[in-house]
Amino acid sequence: MDIIITGLLLGGTYALIAFGLNLQYGVARIMNLANGEMIVLGALAAFWIFVADAISPILTMLIVAPLSFFGNWLIYRFLLRPLVRRAKNQGQLEVDSILATFGMAFALVGIMVSIHGEYYTYSYLAEPFEILGETFALNRIVAFCFAVLIGAALWLWLYFTRTGMAVRAVSVSTEASGLVGINVPQLSAIAFALGGAVTTMGGTLISTFITLDASVGVVFTMKALIIIIMGGVGDIRGAIVAALILGLVETAVARLIDPGLTLAAAYAIFVLILLFRPQGLFGRKPS
Repeated sequence: MDIIITGLLLGGTYALIAFGLNLQYGVARIMNLANGEMIVLGALAAFWIFVADAISPILTMLIVAPLSFFGNWLIYRFLLRPLVRRAKNQGQLEVDSILATFGMAFALVGIMVSIHGEYYTYSYLAEPFEILGETFALNRIVAFCFAVLIGAALWLWLYFTRTGMAVRAVSVSTEASGLVGINVPQLSAIAFALGGAVTTMGGTLISTFITLDASVGVVFTMKALIIIIMGGVGDIRGAIVAALILGLVETAVARLIDPGLTLAAAYAIFVLILLFRPQGLFGRKPS
């Protein structure tokens, strides 16, 4: 039971990491390799605000989310939108966006190192909480609960609002969406900006129980890519299920075999998905 609960809590953390990139890649068609750096940026903001003014990271989310939304909208509008316009096909757009966001990731790392180059951590809700006779850290449980809330909110927005349905249409086909009057550039910008906002919100929550530094973002990006490809690009349900599977498998491997093999286990799952279900658990087969 301890392995299951710990795995689910870890899966909730992974879901927080993947939600934003799932929107950006699934809808805006941008493979954002700076996703992990956005997580670290949100975590750094939570650290600063908590240390300076003792403001809860949960309240910090209300500050960083709109700022991140606006910042990511500007990034899409002035850096990535020109790449979308000139790309002759999806393959070219993916290559261009990978190169652009790879450079942006290095720029963000440099900025964060120059501002705060050391490891940073703080104590928030770092107290025991008992579940079914087992003790777990309360901050991890709170982060898991918010991962559930964020995932549910995104799912409800995507499936029960007109804008959400239009976003899903764009994720299926940008050409067909444009033919029926959907403003594809505008919705792509919104999806990219919203993805960035969700990513930094995840960073503020993760900062409550993980020691971070500016260079750790690449690990978050890697895990997010595994999750969204495993679950199906653009599918929130798939991201949640894939994150929970990854969390359970890594926890089981760490407890029962060797903690050093958790990354190998993650890649093993990833390779199996690519071999036997390349569209992901919830993805659609190409026609």
